[in-house]
Amino acid sequence: MATEKKASAPKAAPKKAAPKATKPVVKATSTATANVLGRRKEVVGTVVSDKMQKTIVVKVDRRVRHPLYKKYVNRSRRFKAHDEKNTAKTGDLVRIIESRPLSRDKRWALQEILRRSAQTLAIGV
Repeated sequence: MATEKKASAPKAAPKKAAPKATKPVVKATSTATANVLGRRKEVVGTVVSDKMQKTIVVKVDRRVRHPLYKKYVNRSRRFKAHDEKNTAKTGDLVRIIESRPLSRDKRWALQEILRRSAQTLAIGV
């Protein structure tokens, strides 16, 4: 009895591997600020300086909640962006996109001008 082998159930046929499912296509919106599936970051801001050649300075504002006081505070950051045709002027609302390093400080490029400033429209430029 101690040396008897237990009767085992018949072995089942080897399972076939399930077909691999393809990744679903995810479309990100154009206003996304996160790098989704290898896309470049995009941010919207206001041009605060256009005094350099082919370069603009864009101020990007965001609202964050203070961790201790729970009050919303405005935080801003300035980015230097490449403007090949010198089309953006001070006060314009622009969208900039992440790019390769173009100089020591310049890592962004102008994608489009969303809204012209009132000063630019009054002059007729």
